[in-house]
Amino acid sequence: MNSFDDAFAALINIERGFTDNPSDPGNWTSGKIGVGSCRGTKFGISAAAYPDLDIVNITLEQAKSIAKKKYWDKYQCDQFDVRIGYQIFDAAFNGGHPAMWLQQSVGVKADGDIGQATIDAVRSADPLKVQMRFDAYRLQYMAECKDSPAFANGWMNRIATNLLRGAQ
Repeated sequence: MNSFDDAFAALINIERGFTDNPSDPGNWTSGKIGVGSCRGTKFGISAAAYPDLDIVNITLEQAKSIAKKKYWDKYQCDQFDVRIGYQIFDAAFNGGHPAMWLQQSVGVKADGDIGQATIDAVRSADPLKVQMRFDAYRLQYMAECKDSPAFANGWMNRIATNLLRGAQ
């Protein structure tokens, strides 16, 4: 995996098509089950993140454009070793606090803003250790998500797949 295109192709194999499971807070325009409209998620683009978007009719190219801007560029994924960049990208799509987890992983102030200090710290660290710490923080966060236990197995499997991919 060497580019945004590669990362998006890998991610879209996880995210795939449309779902409107009413038990998933991401499918609701408010991000809370039963509040707002259940408009679903398609190609990883959720009603919670984009409440005014016509999720059912979003195209793969539209989803890719959103992913590049909101999840790849925003988190500066191309500044890092590809294994780390993909972890950040995937976590941003899946939900949580990827910038803070990255910062915690390298011991810089966890303010959620990936600036030069974070980039320098990540680049000077062992990528394997950063990836392991990042995923540990991500798993801790998921364990604390009490409102969505039905999805926990899928989330953990997603992280396991990422770790296996990174180990190749």
